[in-house]
Amino acid sequence: MRTQVAIIGAGPAGLTLAHLLRQHGIASVVLEHRDRAYVEGRVRAGVLEQGTVDLLNELGVGARMKREGLIHHGFYLQFEGECHRINMHELTGGRAITVYGQQEVVKDLIAARLAQGEPIRFEVRELSLHGLDSDQPKVRFLHAGEPHELLCDYIAGCDGYHGVSRATIPTSLLNIYQKIYPFAWLGILAHAAPSSDELIYAYHERGFALQSMRSPSVSRLYVQCPLDDRIEEWSDDRIWSELHARLDLNDGPPINDGPIFERGITAFRSFVVEPMQFGRLFLAGDAAHTVPPTGAKGMNLAIADVRVLGAALAARYHEGRDDQLRAYSATCLRRIWRAEHFSWYMTSMLHRFPDNDSGFQNQMQLSQLRYSVTSRAAATSLAENYVGLSQV
Repeated sequence: MRTQVAIIGAGPAGLTLAHLLRQHGIASVVLEHRDRAYVEGRVRAGVLEQGTVDLLNELGVGARMKREGLIHHGFYLQFEGECHRINMHELTGGRAITVYGQQEVVKDLIAARLAQGEPIRFEVRELSLHGLDSDQPKVRFLHAGEPHELLCDYIAGCDGYHGVSRATIPTSLLNIYQKIYPFAWLGILAHAAPSSDELIYAYHERGFALQSMRSPSVSRLYVQCPLDDRIEEWSDDRIWSELHARLDLNDGPPINDGPIFERGITAFRSFVVEPMQFGRLFLAGDAAHTVPPTGAKGMNLAIADVRVLGAALAARYHEGRDDQLRAYSATCLRRIWRAEHFSWYMTSMLHRFPDNDSGFQNQMQLSQLRYSVTSRAAATSLAENYVGLSQV
């Protein structure tokens, strides 16, 4: 087997890259460890930046997103018993975010690729990368029990934090930066209409809470919880009790309860690896970086990475230039560190920390929240980072 670009991973990064390459007439094969049902069903992010939405539309895979996605022009910060709206549309010159689940993006990308007759191989086993520092790298794997070798010019490692791509790079060549946060999120999906038409980020003495949504009839809700909590410790009654305590206001509608059909606990980590390339291997998305979900940047960063990589590969194949490929890591890292900072900032501002310095940190958080909703300059900075910076 031979192709121009081997793509490891059928998540948003790998699939978007495959469509970008096809747009430039560059052949690729997508290899995925999981089966199609798992990839299309895993619940992840749901907030798409303006730039992500624009790119999906440019690639011709945004029709269902346009029909079903929820366009938001603002979001709310809630603290001290009051709710304040950040008007992103006004503060950013008309930009917005779209609420549309990551799994729905993946479904659209897979359906379009298969309709084009382009290859995705699911349930690939024992995958390994070879010859990364040569001019003909290769990928070896088992598929349907049979061994295969895929020769290629370049490999895109889009297989997530636990994938084989980053693990193949000698650790002595990498700089790794990470921060582990001392709390987690318990997240649920419930058949319940959201009580607000936009997201609510709540700072509360009991801990952070977030009201989001996936549709007009499905709520996505989170509560901050201890890092060592187990999902079995959280009954439906306990979950709804905490959500009401943290999100309901005296002068506003309470959140709506409903049957919970998805739940899980997510630990927080900020992680960045430099460089994001080794020889003919280029890392993208969670293979190279993760962010806390507070800033809604994970999937958006992954798609921003492959936008850069797709353009660099197009320059290589069509113009014989490799300067963009050489600069890939440095180009992506400018946006990644901006997003890491914003995600850290939002996380630090909105969560209760176990060691709060006798209340000092709480007062700093409240001061920052008050400033964010009373200063146009502070609100503009918050809004433009949240909706996604066009340039960094």
